[in-house]
Amino acid sequence: MSAAALLGVVVLGGLVGLVVPPLAWHFTGPPARRGRWFRLGPVVAAVVFGGLAVSRGDDPALPVFLAVAAVGLVLAGVDLVCLRLPDPLVLAAGVLALAGLTGAAVLADDPARLLGALAGATVAGAAHVLLALLPGSRLGFGDVKLAAVLGLPLGWLGRDALLAGLLLPHLLHGTLVLTLLATRRANRKTLLPLGPALLTGTWLAVLVT
Repeated sequence: MSAAALLGVVVLGGLVGLVVPPLAWHFTGPPARRGRWFRLGPVVAAVVFGGLAVSRGDDPALPVFLAVAAVGLVLAGVDLVCLRLPDPLVLAAGVLALAGLTGAAVLADDPARLLGALAGATVAGAAHVLLALLPGSRLGFGDVKLAAVLGLPLGWLGRDALLAGLLLPHLLHGTLVLTLLATRRANRKTLLPLGPALLTGTWLAVLVT
């Protein structure tokens, strides 16, 4: 990817970041203080988009990854505020991923990658169903559905990306939980959102594989 194209993707991410807070407010209501949302949104989105462009610049599915990331940013904002992952947003991410990857597979004349994406969604969804059914699990089925959706782009990239995408979110979330417990900013009954960790871990898996 050329420097100009990369810059364009980063700028696009910044613009997406401007609309993320209003879209999230549709599900949460606007916060009492809006300054932080507007400051951080464009920066975070630009970093997310830039990282994907650098790591997947030659992949025909890059636009799909960017589209899923855009919806993911809204999902993360909602989950952080109200501990839920709205079905319409998860469905939108799933439709974008499946339709986009199908198109990319057709353009690349590589149906095996689409099969890999579907397998990734199946494995990720099944793994998180099992986790949700464990005694004492706090994993919600919104998290399960999001994990299945994120399994599509991970499966597109192959086994290593899928394994990293399954492990990294829980390592990130576990580290956060232990840190909050150690600093007494949370206790064992405190509910914490998993959605942002799922999304961040998936993004990191895409970058490192």
